[in-house]
Amino acid sequence: MAAADRSAPLRGLVADELALPVDPRVRGMAAAIAARHDRAARAVLFYGSCLRESNLDGLMLDFYLIVSDYAEAFESGWLAFANRLVPPNVFPFEHDGLIAKYAVLSEADFARLASSETRNVSVWARFAQPSRLVWVANEIARRRVIASVAQAGPALLLAARAMVDDIVDEGALWSAAFALTYSAELRAERKTRAASVVDSDPDRYRRFTPAVLLAADLPAQIDAQRRVIFGDALSTEDRMKAARLWAKRRREGKMLTIVRLAKATTTYAGGIDYLAWKINRHAAAEIRIRPWQRRWPILGAISLLPALLVRGAVR
Repeated sequence: MAAADRSAPLRGLVADELALPVDPRVRGMAAAIAARHDRAARAVLFYGSCLRESNLDGLMLDFYLIVSDYAEAFESGWLAFANRLVPPNVFPFEHDGLIAKYAVLSEADFARLASSETRNVSVWARFAQPSRLVWVANEIARRRVIASVAQAGPALLLAARAMVDDIVDEGALWSAAFALTYSAELRAERKTRAASVVDSDPDRYRRFTPAVLLAADLPAQIDAQRRVIFGDALSTEDRMKAARLWAKRRREGKMLTIVRLAKATTTYAGGIDYLAWKINRHAAAEIRIRPWQRRWPILGAISLLPALLVRGAVR
């Protein structure tokens, strides 16, 4: 079966999920984000833990702004260069009583980073989870977003395949895959975070599993007990190779997180305070930012890492 045909069922599921309703204020904020980058804005996606919340007041909402071109998106040449060099740029935003942050990616970078073309887990890990398309420029942009998001689930399960048993519970497969991606970034979430993502909407992952496996071209059957039975038993050598690849992803991913953190101190107002808020929220830590850390945010952010690693606030 051709790759396009294998992906068709998944693209249908993704299109339906992206179109699900959200709080009208979320759509209003998305439109305001797009208006800030009017010439280049192609789409705005809403994702993350707030997607599952009914009361958004006091929460930090997460968006991705997809643009046609970085030079068109920013008046500053530095911001365009930084976004191209180490994507994405991240910015804070407030609108209609809500607060948010949004990341900026070009259509080309979004398609690449949502796929198996990259070892970087950040985008495909996030968009293998539910998201909503809350603003879009036109039908062409919509189709491109659907195609990019539909790459994320297959990229995730392809990367995780050799790290799970040949027979694995459906929910455990997704949980293990997300846990692998969390280990490849410096993250503040607790160790149970990966399982809680799946447990929050198990029916969604049951609906998506067959289509994702088909799109990934992973031969498998799902039995009556909701176990995924892979048809290609892997050798010890295959599994060792995959383990080495994930070790490389972890090294590269943690270093990339530090680089992005350093970059964010030049592009994200109050970035070090957001970092502390995020860690305190997800890891039940009590991080306090000192005046000197705000004055020199790159050094301040880096100075937090040793203590956070020792305390297990980030992993």
